[in-house]
Amino acid sequence: MTPDPRASTADSELVTSPLVIMAVRPDGFEGVWAVSRLSRGRLEWRTDDAEGEARMDAFGMTPQGDHVLRVRTEGFRPGATVQVRAVTDAVAEPGAHVSAWKTVRLADGSAERARIAVWNDTHQRDDTIRALDAQTPAVDLLVWNGDLCNDWTTPGEFVRTVLSPAQRDISADRPLEVTIGNHDVRGDWAFQLQDYVAMRDGRPFSAVRIGPVACVFLHTGEDKPDAHPTFRGRVAFEPLRAEQAHWLREAITRPEIRDAPYRLVFCHIPLRWTDETPADYDRDGYDWFSRMSRDAWHDALVAWGAQLIVSGHTHEPALIPADAAFPYAQVVAGGPDLDAASAEAATWIDVRADSEALRLEMRTLDGALVLAETLTPSQSVRPFSG
Repeated sequence: MTPDPRASTADSELVTSPLVIMAVRPDGFEGVWAVSRLSRGRLEWRTDDAEGEARMDAFGMTPQGDHVLRVRTEGFRPGATVQVRAVTDAVAEPGAHVSAWKTVRLADGSAERARIAVWNDTHQRDDTIRALDAQTPAVDLLVWNGDLCNDWTTPGEFVRTVLSPAQRDISADRPLEVTIGNHDVRGDWAFQLQDYVAMRDGRPFSAVRIGPVACVFLHTGEDKPDAHPTFRGRVAFEPLRAEQAHWLREAITRPEIRDAPYRLVFCHIPLRWTDETPADYDRDGYDWFSRMSRDAWHDALVAWGAQLIVSGHTHEPALIPADAAFPYAQVVAGGPDLDAASAEAATWIDVRADSEALRLEMRTLDGALVLAETLTPSQSVRPFSG
C-alpha cells in the first residue's frame, strides 16, 4: 500500500512530531516540533537562488528545549517559495534527527488570488481530524479556529493535540494559524499552550495580508467573566481584550490591512448570535457570543470596514447578515462530530478570493453544502504597493 503523504513522518525517538509551519508572514515563518528530551534545533532552508539556516532565538541562544523546539525564520521576499527542514541534536546523550524537506509559500499581499481553509472545535476527536485533513486541499493558510482540546488537565497532551493531531502532519501544503478558543485556556496546564503555538508577533492576536484578503486574528477569551469562580483566578482576559482593542486601532491603519479588497476577522467565540439574551452565570450559563469582545472591538471593526467575522464555539452553523447596527456579517461553523447527520456535525470552510469576489463555502465532511456567502471588494480599496 502506498504510504499516506500526510501521515506523520517523525520516525525517531528523539523527535516526536512533524515539523509544523505556523504564523506565516511576508518575510518568514516559524517552525515548531516536539522532542522527547533536551535538544538543540535549527532550520535549514533553500530557495531557487540561496540557502541558509535559522539557528538563533530572541536572546541569542541556539533554540533549545526538552519538550518542544521553535525556530523563527526571516529575511525572505514576499511570496517566496521556501524549502525547509528541521535539524535536531540531543544535548546530554547521543541522538540526532533530520526531518524531510517541507515546502512553504510565504504571504504575499500583491497576489491576485487567495485560498484559506478553516477548521474549528475539533476537541481532540481523532476521527474527525483525519476526515478534515483528508478533505481539506492545499491552501495558502489553514486557520484552526479554536477549541483544539477539551481542557489541559494533564501536561502531556500538547504534542498529540497541537503538533501531531491524530498522528497527522496537518501543515503539509498549508501553513497553520491557530486562534485560541475558550476550551484551549481551561485546565491547570493551559498556560503552557503558548510554548506549542507560534504567533506572528509573539501575542495571541495578529494581522496578515494573503493576496487580496486582509486577515485579523483575535482572542475572544473565555465564555464567562474573569471573576467567575470556576476559573479560580487563572485568567485575565478582560485586560487582554482591552490590549487587543488598542492594537486593533493601530493594525487597521497599516496599508496592507487598510487597503485590502476583502476584510475578514477570525475569532473563536462569535461577536454576534441569533439570541443575544444575557447569560445567567450564576445558573451555569455561558456566552454563546462574546459581548465583552464586541464591545471592546466594534468601533474599530466598523471604522476599518470589516466585512465578515468567522467563528466557531456554538457547534451550530449560522450566517447572520450585516445590518445597520452591525455592518459586518457573522459566520459560525459546526461542531466536533464525525457523523454529518449529527446536530453538532463537523464542518470545514473554504474561502477563495480573487479580484471579482470572495466566496465562502461551509461543508460537512460528506461534502454537503451548509451555507455560502459572497463578498464583493470593499469600496475603499486602494492599490497595493508592497
